[in-house]
Amino acid sequence: MAGPAGRGHSPRLASTRGYPAGRERAPEGGNARIRHAHSPCGVQVGMLRHAVASAGPGARTDIAAHECPATTRPASEQEGPAMDWGDTPEQEDFRMSVRSFIQERLPDYYRGEAYERRRVEDAEQDWQWEMMHGSDEARSAAQEWSDALAEHGWNAPNWPTEYGGSGLSTMEQFILKQELGSAHAPEVGGGNGIPQIGPTLLVHGTDEQKEKFLGPTLRGEMLWAQGYSEPGAGSDLASLQTRAIRDGDEYVINGQKMWTSTAHKSNYLFGMFRTDPDAPKHRGITFMVMEMTEPGITVRPIVAMDWRHATNETFFEDMRVPVDQVIGEVNRGWYVGMTLLDFERSGIAGAAAQRETLAETVETIQADAIPNRGHQLRSEIAERAIEIEVNNNLAMRIASMQASGLIPNYEASMGKAYTTELEQRLARTGMKTFGLYSGLWDADDERSPLRSAHTRTYVSSVVMTIAGGSSEIQRNIIATRGLGLPRG
Repeated sequence: MAGPAGRGHSPRLASTRGYPAGRERAPEGGNARIRHAHSPCGVQVGMLRHAVASAGPGARTDIAAHECPATTRPASEQEGPAMDWGDTPEQEDFRMSVRSFIQERLPDYYRGEAYERRRVEDAEQDWQWEMMHGSDEARSAAQEWSDALAEHGWNAPNWPTEYGGSGLSTMEQFILKQELGSAHAPEVGGGNGIPQIGPTLLVHGTDEQKEKFLGPTLRGEMLWAQGYSEPGAGSDLASLQTRAIRDGDEYVINGQKMWTSTAHKSNYLFGMFRTDPDAPKHRGITFMVMEMTEPGITVRPIVAMDWRHATNETFFEDMRVPVDQVIGEVNRGWYVGMTLLDFERSGIAGAAAQRETLAETVETIQADAIPNRGHQLRSEIAERAIEIEVNNNLAMRIASMQASGLIPNYEASMGKAYTTELEQRLARTGMKTFGLYSGLWDADDERSPLRSAHTRTYVSSVVMTIAGGSSEIQRNIIATRGLGLPRG
């Protein structure tokens, strides 16, 4: 299931202010470059723990031997290399070109307080949805922005150029997303289409399927829903039971999907269906795509506790899907679906938005708008600041692995679990900071702190540790794939 976690951000705020005066802010997205991989001081805690785990139960590992020696010398004078978070000259040039592009080409519709208010009130609304379902003004702005991005292939930065993407390197994609986020510009490739089913088709699709689906998805003509979870198959997704039975050149589908992301907005759906009930549960599953306007499919809304309608129940009753809309091999759809989840999880990184939210909270305290609250909460706020930088490091680690051609499997699970749980802790800190005023939901109420950002995140973040794979599932992945622990 995709949802707010797939987005991985707090409601964005209009302010562009950074940390308080006198404090240096870490470079907004530089790239961690360890100039000497074998330096003892370059050993990260996570890497060291992994080394200990890999040593085996009978091995002796002296962690203290790996610690950096205490020193009072400036970092520039210490022996050995330092970690460099800055951009390379080429990356800095690219960052500046993206920043200039946004300044020149972002439509007025996506600027200013009016747009920020819309973002707070409906975080699910993106330019692709507005292109198909928005007002005349929204559709015009969405088309203008899509055309501008398409000039550089930036509406699908992770797609190869032959399919309309930009072929950007992993770090260039990271920089592009950072700059768009910092400018509060509509995100690139929102929803389930460009970032999820697109890369999955590129890996598993036939040439005919790529031709049929990639172009319309890129142009915003196909909006995709995700059909994974079922009433009895959520965290244990492989227990899904929605049947697809072959009948000539078609499959006939019967059953129910739950938490179907954006099904009420979409005209296509991808999902996993049981084609062989006698096979082991991870086998006998087939990945298919289908048009939602065909007979036999019914969508019923699920309204969340934050009053947003982002997910649905979806019912299939003798719905027919052509055989040529099977993606990958029949009965091997579990592995296709897991490829897609890796794309979904690896895209989650909300450190920049979290940093901004915390900075505005701190500024409110510094302005003495909340007497005595700063003293009461300063340790907790400092802890959130540390955690936000840890979250940024996790995001950078995932990006650097992808840049090296590695698949961040359990590392993506670390990032997903950490950023969503941090989102909840950050929201709780904000609620404590503003006290009873945190109960105000109306973003336009002048008494509402930070346009109700903490209030809305406090409510919406509940689902973040469930959507896209629960935190418990992420920890299982980390334990088995990352640490080599037995399944239990």
